[in-house]
Amino acid sequence: MNERVILAVDGGNSKTDLALVAEDGRVLAFERGPSCSPHRVGIAGCAAAIEGLVEAARESLGGELPRPAAAAVMVAGVDRDSERRELRSHILGRDWADLVEVGNDTLALLRAGSESGWGVAVVCGAGVNALGVGPDGRRATFASLGAITGDWGGGEDLGVAAVGAAVRARDGRGEATELEELVPAHFGMASAEEVAFAVHGRELEHVRLAELAPLVLEAAERGDEAALSLRERSVEEIWTFARAAAARALDGVEGYDIVLGGSLLSRSESFGRLALEHVQAELPGSRPSVSDVMPVAGSALIALELIGARDGAPSKVREALGHAVEGDGAPR
Repeated sequence: MNERVILAVDGGNSKTDLALVAEDGRVLAFERGPSCSPHRVGIAGCAAAIEGLVEAARESLGGELPRPAAAAVMVAGVDRDSERRELRSHILGRDWADLVEVGNDTLALLRAGSESGWGVAVVCGAGVNALGVGPDGRRATFASLGAITGDWGGGEDLGVAAVGAAVRARDGRGEATELEELVPAHFGMASAEEVAFAVHGRELEHVRLAELAPLVLEAAERGDEAALSLRERSVEEIWTFARAAAARALDGVEGYDIVLGGSLLSRSESFGRLALEHVQAELPGSRPSVSDVMPVAGSALIALELIGARDGAPSKVREALGHAVEGDGAPR
């Protein structure tokens, strides 16, 4: 293979996508694996998880993986300069590519959903985070460490709140809610208290509470008051992130993109629509959208820019890396 290729990685809190892309924008290989966020597996674990996907891509190509000219690795939990340097060092040590760019997965979402390359991105999946990039290069980032830095609104947050609402309904402190039945049923347990004790005793991983988020959104659609309150709070947090990022990076700028993405927003059409409507109402000078392109496409565009890709490559990448087909993880 004489043409140059690039390696693109989008590592979220719930999954990791890797794509090998030709210089003209064709996707040569695509692999999906579990989260590689350093907040969950550490920096070394992050690099090792990605390496597993690199090997899977190699196998899918018959054992021959052309050496990428560039790699863009965008990962949730890589927020500080020291984290970027450490992860970049691990990647360079594995000799995956000649040029390596490392950053946060919010940048991948922004580049996937905004042709200008600047604006605001808000990720709402298992966790929640945002990024603002001005046309002059100004950036607004967030610590995004969870409750300790004031974050709320992702899948784990909704899951924890769902367990709490269910427990309160059962013991009389809260209003009746479908969640009292839905929460324990999801984990095959007798009560929400049993779920809480299982998490407390580390018999059930805390991260699995994110599995409850879709149940909350479905209950909200049926009019459950407790679920509606949680959904409203999450939508409010999405808008708050967008507003703060825009104020810090795009002060005085009109007509900028706001790209919303992440598993909660992409999998629930009604939730995405509500978030979109709220952002549009609060920031009328913006162009908000729920991205219909996988964030790994943004990583690919960053890597293609590093090698001076051909005209037309961005549109090919965005077309090829549409949202994964439900269940198989393959790009459209």
